[in-house]
Amino acid sequence: MTTAQPAPPAADFEAIKHGLSQAVPLVRTLGLEYLELSAERALLRLPDRADLHNHVGGPHAGAMFTLGESATGAVVIGSFADLLGQFTPLAAGAQIRYRALAMGPVTAEATLARSPEEIRAQLAEAGKVRFDVDVVIRDEAGTTTGEMTVSWALRPNS
Repeated sequence: MTTAQPAPPAADFEAIKHGLSQAVPLVRTLGLEYLELSAERALLRLPDRADLHNHVGGPHAGAMFTLGESATGAVVIGSFADLLGQFTPLAAGAQIRYRALAMGPVTAEATLARSPEEIRAQLAEAGKVRFDVDVVIRDEAGTTTGEMTVSWALRPNS
């Protein structure tokens, strides 16, 4: 017989957004904006700045990668903030697919590929877990310009 796990405490998403902006210098360098954050989803924006452009005048592929990876980190922290005293989240791998030419500001929307409950159950059983976070990168018109998957691990703190 399994007993129901208590619901994790609610995360302070505003504090997480502020904390990530302060803790990750590249977020500040690129001027990434945390538009939305919850346990289910993160939405970040990369501004349209000439110093972030590529040779055709759109956002550089590296800046778009960082936008997407940062969005995945935000949703991971938002989903598992209560576990950070015991576990360290680490990006373990990533794949990005550029689908269309991006111009202007772009957003990255990150969502867990599995439910937080399923990930927590595996973590409780195995003591560590690996899971994917999916990202859609869009321009201001809503056109998908890229897709990304980042594999994350929660490993026990030493």
